[in-house]
Amino acid sequence: MIRQVKMQIEHSNYWKRKRGFRPEITDDFIEYAVQNSDILKDRNWEELFNAIARVPSTGRKLKVVYRRKGKNNIEVVTSYWLD
Repeated sequence: MIRQVKMQIEHSNYWKRKRGFRPEITDDFIEYAVQNSDILKDRNWEELFNAIARVPSTGRKLKVVYRRKGKNNIEVVTSYWLD
């Protein structure tokens, strides 16, 4: 049996502002993308990571830029659809 641990998701001030323009991106979609994507280092910032995954219920690709705050804690910097 596979047991998935619920992630604690914090939101940066930037993401709190941008989330108003992208209400269809929920914490469930963000968690799915982070768990089902490879760990990709950000090109410009050393402490940031990228997650890119296709969300099955929408069929769209979601990109999440995040920072690790612990084993199961992340801080979302921004998130947006690629297509």
